[in-house]
Amino acid sequence: MWLPEFLVVVLSLSAAGAAAACPCAREELCQPVQHERELEVFVFDVGGKAWKSYDWSKVTTVAAFGKYDAELMCYAHSKGARLVLKGDVPLRDMVNEAKRSAWVKDKVNLAKSQFMDGINLDIEQEVEESSPEYYALTALVKETTDMFHREIPGSQVSFDVAWSPKCIDKRCYDYTAIADSCDLLFVMSYDEQSQIWGDCIAMANAPFNQTLSAYDQYIGMKIDPKKLVMGVPWYGYDYVCLNFSQEGVCTIPKVPFRGAPCSDASGKQIPYKTMMKQINSSISGRLWDEVQLASHYNYKDKDGKVHQVWYDDPESISLKAAYVGQQGLRGIGMWNGNLLDYSDDPIAKQQSADMWNALIPNQQKPSVMVS
Repeated sequence: MWLPEFLVVVLSLSAAGAAAACPCAREELCQPVQHERELEVFVFDVGGKAWKSYDWSKVTTVAAFGKYDAELMCYAHSKGARLVLKGDVPLRDMVNEAKRSAWVKDKVNLAKSQFMDGINLDIEQEVEESSPEYYALTALVKETTDMFHREIPGSQVSFDVAWSPKCIDKRCYDYTAIADSCDLLFVMSYDEQSQIWGDCIAMANAPFNQTLSAYDQYIGMKIDPKKLVMGVPWYGYDYVCLNFSQEGVCTIPKVPFRGAPCSDASGKQIPYKTMMKQINSSISGRLWDEVQLASHYNYKDKDGKVHQVWYDDPESISLKAAYVGQQGLRGIGMWNGNLLDYSDDPIAKQQSADMWNALIPNQQKPSVMVS
């Protein structure tokens, strides 16, 4: 139920005054969020109105990767949650000190004009160790954090890193210096098959042991666990099998990526809500892999080709959330909040609630158990 105080007020504004006018029904909702909660729950939102169905008892930060929505800003602030910008800058501009400074200033001004609470730096570009880009990237993070903290009290600057610090996808960054320079690292613990060096077969998007070993690597670099937010996938990969063995192994086409002969680019990403519908008509039903601790299923398309779909669900996510609690990480989050079924269908409602609940250590009660 939407109370009028949270609704966006339509104001007649002059062009000159538009940037500074609060779009919320209550002026205080345009103040930046400054308090911290014990567990960070970081949500990427890619636009639309799915956010109205999020579990706001859990959300602490929303990274707006879609079109700016003033109504979302007002509502997030009413719940004590931050709304932060997306930040992406080309490497050629990053290495130019003047352009880098201009970019940072522009983002701070944009955040202030939209009453936002910081920025999520999503770079994900190839960088060689000790290259000009390597040092420029670290400088960008520090300059961004310094200016945001100075201009917007309590603002948050986060930086997205690959699932492992070991030059994944040729992203050889100075992870320790970057972690020191910003408020938190969002670790993208998914797309872990972006570079497959062994057998070219379908595997879990985020295998349990592989995922957790990478946090040991980050922490081993003297990065404070309180700077690390674990990202989990609310999507899976659908692979067409070139060969499907009697043991259920799906051989996939070789699609190279950044030096590796095989990758998850062979498959296609599909939302959790799509898989929950498709699994009912699959030829296998939900299967659980005891080694990767992940779910998958097999189905045949209209041409009779076998597909294998790997995904995370409440069971696999809750295992990872338990690690977040045990190791004292800063929090957990997902790519992305829009991928669940927020319709009124009772089964879909329960499935979505289970996914939100799985994020919180010791609160997981998934309705779907191991088959």
